[in-house]
Amino acid sequence: MTRFRTRVAVDAGLLAIGVALAAGWFADRTAFFGVVAGAALALADFWWLSARIDAAANDAPRAIVWAGSAGLRLLGVAVAVALLFLTKQFHPIALVIGLAVLPCALVVRGLSLAREGA
Repeated sequence: MTRFRTRVAVDAGLLAIGVALAAGWFADRTAFFGVVAGAALALADFWWLSARIDAAANDAPRAIVWAGSAGLRLLGVAVAVALLFLTKQFHPIALVIGLAVLPCALVVRGLSLAREGA
């Protein structure tokens, strides 16, 4: 799991850098910072979730605690996104694009992993 997590993070980081540079070039600095902030938030959330999922699968009584903390984590992400929107230092569409970088990297890495296993 650690190797997969690292590969997804590297893929998402590289994609985020490319998209952020393009956004900064074609739009403005708020678009650049929006993509960077969204990708950083998505990657931090992914690392937290993937690090905790093994612990929840191995220890059944802690699964309820894990589910509760996952809900708090999701609330924290929602608050962070709302605060980023309120600062007006980040373009809202760019922030959403930055958040979408991680699912793209997950799909690509998962498909390549499935192809290797087939």
